[in-house]
Amino acid sequence: MVTKPDTIGARIRYWRMRRGGMTQAVLAGLAGVTQSYISQVESGRKTIDRRSTLVALAAALQVTVADLLGQGTESGDPARESAAECVPAIWSALIEIEDGERRPSTYTRDRLAAEIRRAEQLRASCNYPAMARLLPGLLLEAAAVGGTALVQVAYQAATCLRNLGYRHLALNAARLSGTVAEHAEDPAWIAASRFAYAQSLPIESAPVAARAADRSLTELQADAADERVRQMLGQLHLSAALTSAVSGRLDVTRDHLAEAAREAATLGDPVDGAGFNGCGFGPTNVGLWEMSIAAEQGESGRVIELSRTVRPQVLAASIRQQSYWLDLGRALADGGRRDAEALAAFVRAERAAPIPFAINPLARDAVVTLAQRAQRRAIPDELRLLAGRIGINLAA
Repeated sequence: MVTKPDTIGARIRYWRMRRGGMTQAVLAGLAGVTQSYISQVESGRKTIDRRSTLVALAAALQVTVADLLGQGTESGDPARESAAECVPAIWSALIEIEDGERRPSTYTRDRLAAEIRRAEQLRASCNYPAMARLLPGLLLEAAAVGGTALVQVAYQAATCLRNLGYRHLALNAARLSGTVAEHAEDPAWIAASRFAYAQSLPIESAPVAARAADRSLTELQADAADERVRQMLGQLHLSAALTSAVSGRLDVTRDHLAEAAREAATLGDPVDGAGFNGCGFGPTNVGLWEMSIAAEQGESGRVIELSRTVRPQVLAASIRQQSYWLDLGRALADGGRRDAEALAAFVRAERAAPIPFAINPLARDAVVTLAQRAQRRAIPDELRLLAGRIGINLAA
């Protein structure tokens, strides 16, 4: 028997009941899916693989996608709780900086540079709790200096907060990064901050994110002689491709993917596996985003096909490797005929980036779904171990 955590399906059922006992059939009609699909999601027999479906369900239930994912409200996960303790201090630092206050610096420039490098290393390894502990003081120290130092730290804060589920605060950090980058007149960091902004917007705002990326691509094209700018323009094309897919604009998705692929072909993968700002733009990253876009379109076979041509290990950021294995695992789990292969992929995703895997609602639901399907037979030891590592208790 599986002792289920508070899954996405359980939250959907909770909000459905809160809406005057709305039936599964009514919810299905409002969201454009079948009643059978709602039944399977609520019972944990099926996961939600598409962001657009989450948006439709949230709209039908009159809640946010974050409500369905439990982001910012879940407790019990040590990594999330450790980071959450630092979020108020990060918020306070952002407010102080946005209000124009500047404390005297207590760091030498060398120490500040070293701390920024440390934060970047933590970002690359997805150690968001350690980043969260570092950021309140680092934001204030970077603000004392201003310029690129503050742009970079605000960008790091946006990335950390977004991955922890605090998108409203991530937006604040991304806007701060953009404002300072504009003042510094650094096109590469302007492009980076625009990317952070697009990434931080809630899933419901996918059309807004796509339009924001389009504006940035137009405005910054004149600076494309700078290779750093080209890398970030490529990332903006990828962001616009995914958000357009969520919005159902598949022709626009194809155009942005084609532009990103052309740019990546001329640049190649970054020699150090990271590239400017650690984004790792190149053919491999384009392949990873193509996998995510195929998953968004419900094309599990296409995800598996693309996985055969992508080598995520050439990129330094562990989140890229996790993205590869998580998308592949969810594609393999679709239909329930390749669960053993899906489990192997999920194990590799968790090993690549344990913290984000443990706090990712979609990853957790995928593991629960595998366990639900294993109820009729002995749950594999590897599945039991993986579930335990991410805080899911599977009864013996």
